[in-house]
Amino acid sequence: MAQPPSRPGPTTEVAAFLDKVARMPAVRPARGKPGRLVFAVDATASRQPAWDRACALTGEMFLATRDLGGLAVSLAYWRGFLEFAATPFLTDGAELARRMATVSCLGGQTQILRALRHAMNETRQDKVGALVLVGDAVEEDVDALCHAAGELGLFGTPVFCFHEGSDRVAGNAFRQMAKVSGGAYAPFDSSAAETLRDLLRAVAVFAAGGRAALAALPGATAARIAGQLPGPKAAR
Repeated sequence: MAQPPSRPGPTTEVAAFLDKVARMPAVRPARGKPGRLVFAVDATASRQPAWDRACALTGEMFLATRDLGGLAVSLAYWRGFLEFAATPFLTDGAELARRMATVSCLGGQTQILRALRHAMNETRQDKVGALVLVGDAVEEDVDALCHAAGELGLFGTPVFCFHEGSDRVAGNAFRQMAKVSGGAYAPFDSSAAETLRDLLRAVAVFAAGGRAALAALPGATAARIAGQLPGPKAAR
């Protein structure tokens, strides 16, 4: 897999987070294998502030799942001219944040389909509990995106689309991808870091502990995500 290229260094906000996480005790799974999650983030054009906020919040996903067996995250992103990269599955929040801190955003078109295919390739090899998509635009064929998202749903990998901003075309596409995969959609404001934190925490808990763990997570955000998931299939 391609490795994220370098940039000069993390912002003050990200550096403070890395220092905080580095001083925390290592998170070890309580039982079994850690839940697997693909974390796909748009890294095009003007999204650097949003990228840095997401970087600073990644540790929340690991902390929220420490009692559920832990979490393994593959970071995927697209930027520039047809550039797509994905990391191996990482179980250390500080390492994931360090890798995100090396990435600078570049102008280019969205490559969400490649993120969906990356998640499909991974879940064919070993179950991926969820795919998270964070972005503000969709510049691809929506039918193709929904077809790929639907395939993930057949493999039991729901897509959780977190939409930054108010672009209606993007919002409609994200909603459809979430629905056909059995996942959930949620918009968030670029200045509302707490909302994104709660969304990431909810999906991490779902990936690690399933529907029951998500239902037990307090807060309106978790309830909103859980309320969009399809009901359990009846036994035949």
